[in-house]
Amino acid sequence: MTKYVTNSFIETVALAKKLALELKKNCVIGFIGDLGAGKTAFTTGFVEGLGINAEVSSPTFAICNVYQGETAKVYHFDMYRIETWDDLYTCGYYDSLDDNAYVLLEWSENIFAALPDDAVIIKIEKLGENDRRFTVMTKAEAEA
Repeated sequence: MTKYVTNSFIETVALAKKLALELKKNCVIGFIGDLGAGKTAFTTGFVEGLGINAEVSSPTFAICNVYQGETAKVYHFDMYRIETWDDLYTCGYYDSLDDNAYVLLEWSENIFAALPDDAVIIKIEKLGENDRRFTVMTKAEAEA
């Protein structure tokens, strides 16, 4: 378990860029954090860190946004409205796991049982208006 604190959007993006280079391809990252915690800001930096030139936006209404670069692909899901196993299949989650891509999941706690055992969990806590604490852990550590 590793903890980081950022004090601005720019620092959050920089942290995510750094982690994008450290995590293996085909990695599933589940975010846990309140509304406005910084899940999409983190995704912005992650996508940039992989060298993908894309306008990152919250997948709230689309449920999934896909960002494609020359050497990497990112699926960015919002699982807030996913309530059943059928919803999970329909939204393309399982297909994304077989695409040798990074899979980033907002509201991952809603599908926690469906996350692979080797998923990386990032808990984001608001410490202040711009201050955030990111706790990076394994799925097993998050369950404890």
